[in-house]
Amino acid sequence: MKKDLMDILACPICKGDLVLNISKEDEKEIISGTLYCSKCDEYFPIEDGIPNMLPPDLRE
Repeated sequence: MKKDLMDILACPICKGDLVLNISKEDEKEIISGTLYCSKCDEYFPIEDGIPNMLPPDLRE
């Protein structure tokens, strides 16, 4: 996931702002981490550079 995506990403539940927490990154993109919505108190994982923006009840 590129950091520039943070300009357009919003919480899929409430459309609120997301906070990026990076666990692993390289010089081009974020490899793993989380996106956090403080309004919903929900975390959305970033795995292999792909943010999983599905609501928690629809994730596997």
